Amino acid sequence: MQKSRHDVWVGLFVLIGAAAVLFLALKAGNLLSLNFDETYQVITKFDNIGGLKPRAAVKSAGVVVGRVESIGFDDKSYQARVVLQLQKKFAFPKDSSAKILTSGLLGEQYIGLEAGAEEKNLAAGDVISQTQSAVVLENLISQFLYSKAADSGAPAAAAAPASGAKK
Repeated sequence: MQKSRHDVWVGLFVLIGAAAVLFLALKAGNLLSLNFDETYQVITKFDNIGGLKPRAAVKSAGVVVGRVESIGFDDKSYQARVVLQLQKKFAFPKDSSAKILTSGLLGEQYIGLEAGAEEKNLAAGDVISQTQSAVVLENLISQFLYSKAADSGAPAAAAAPASGAKK
């Protein structure tokens, strides 16, 4: 009888531990969000979303104010259509702008909202028209290499006076 009572407590402890590990894994993977605040949807369109994923954070001044609801492709404008779920307690002017930013050098991407100055606020279903796409590292590298290749084709005479000074 004594042994079975210990087995029940050990089993209960293992179940609680497994549930805690599952909860932490879902939270770390940004797959679980325990937020019961009321939200409203806002639509944005970007030329390039880079590595932005659904459930990514929407931040303003470093504070999480919402999440990315869904990402799709608009075949009329040939842009990525991103639907944001913003918390109702945060109101943004209609002329606010959205940027895709990266946390850290090669970190996760999120959307940064910058408030505008208009008196009317965004409402459910509104579109944020002022957007800035993600910075793609491969494009930056190719631009750098292209500019270096163009500079190396410049005449050598332009650099000669600086290095050819005599004492």
